[in-house]
Amino acid sequence: MELGSTVRAVRSQRVLVGEEVKPAVIVIKDGKICQILSDRGLSAADACEVLDVGDSVVMPGVVDCHVHVNEPGRTSWEGFWTATRAAAAGGVTTIVDMPLNSIPPTTTLGNFNEKQQEATGQCFVDTAFWGGVIPGNELELRPMIQAGVAGFKCFLIHSGVDEFPHVTDSDLHSAMKQLQGTGSVLLFHAEREVQQTSEENGDPCQYSTFLQSRPDVMEVEAIQTVTELCLQYQVRCHIVHLSSAKPLKLIQEARQAGAPLTVETTHHYLSLCAENIPSGATQFKCCPPIRGSINQEQLWSALKAGQIDMVVSDHSPCTPDLKKLESGDFTQAWGGISSLQFGLPLFWTSASKRGFQLSDVVRLLSQKTAQLCSLDHQKGSLAPGYDADLVIWDPEREFKIEEANVHHKNKVTPYLGVALQGVVCSTIVRGRLVYREGSFCPEPLGKHLLIPQRRNQAQL
Repeated sequence: MELGSTVRAVRSQRVLVGEEVKPAVIVIKDGKICQILSDRGLSAADACEVLDVGDSVVMPGVVDCHVHVNEPGRTSWEGFWTATRAAAAGGVTTIVDMPLNSIPPTTTLGNFNEKQQEATGQCFVDTAFWGGVIPGNELELRPMIQAGVAGFKCFLIHSGVDEFPHVTDSDLHSAMKQLQGTGSVLLFHAEREVQQTSEENGDPCQYSTFLQSRPDVMEVEAIQTVTELCLQYQVRCHIVHLSSAKPLKLIQEARQAGAPLTVETTHHYLSLCAENIPSGATQFKCCPPIRGSINQEQLWSALKAGQIDMVVSDHSPCTPDLKKLESGDFTQAWGGISSLQFGLPLFWTSASKRGFQLSDVVRLLSQKTAQLCSLDHQKGSLAPGYDADLVIWDPEREFKIEEANVHHKNKVTPYLGVALQGVVCSTIVRGRLVYREGSFCPEPLGKHLLIPQRRNQAQL
């Protein structure tokens, strides 16, 4: 079967149907899952058009709702073409692009339109877009909702780029009033500046120096603010890239009090820990920081208990020079980790050892992420009526990450040389074969996902 061709049916001995892995045939029509039949349920006449993948696992494609594509304006860092190819190679069938670090950022209706124009004809997988909340742009929020953004992101601390300033409490109240009743969601980079008690003159090449400069209390303080706002306004709120387990109690208490609050963590917080980061290895720098192994196990426990809702890449690439690899100075290096292509095997390598099942992978990497951005009626589930977005992969097979098989524009990643479990064989987006064994379809077949008006939006 040629890359780019339409797949009419997929057969496997291991299809994840609900919670169960069993032999099945997925019948596809007009880009959607039409029916799921037992392995014997297809007539001989139909069988000739079936893509038989043996005992590879077939499940919903990954929905990665935290990706920095950086186009327009910083395409030397990434870009839609390379980001979405890397996504396809990783079994990711939908990405949601963050409002920064593109120039301009997605903080006005005009900027949103410009971003969509830039992305047109460049996406190998389906792509949705977050808007941004910055000081003074509250009157742009409703027009952007009507234009189809998935929701909005803000920072409670310097974002790392000057064109996306962080918000004050006053800005947040203004934004919340605009979002009330829209059904939209506000995402928070949840760190706040605090009075530093530690020495600030440590060796900048030691990871511990950087880690001490972003203590857990910065996340705790920020999340205290988020929970109060969420309860006050009853607007959906979401905490991105939780790295510290310390605020989990706050989050649980707010939810029990009725806050419509969700939280994600990332593959790097679950796979990497501070004790193993070598001196000068700035490819490990991100904000909030990778913390210690005890904290990491607490994140895994919270994930298992349902206290953390989903896992994302927070793919945040840059050009190699910005990582300051030659000087190894953590204080000067860009904070961000590239992992869009490797999220599924990164998660499975660690999760499978901790008793997580394939159904947990789908829930945490596809269903809950689709739900966050109001795509759960068409993405993230293997069921009739849903888009035929499938990842076909071998969870038992091992591979090593090497520069040659990294499809991100820049190959800097802390995972180079790491052996992982779980090889993506093929990726299908809305019934089209977009990736197979290292090769891509000749043209981008992804589309823009504009989020339809949600509930309670009559007053808009």
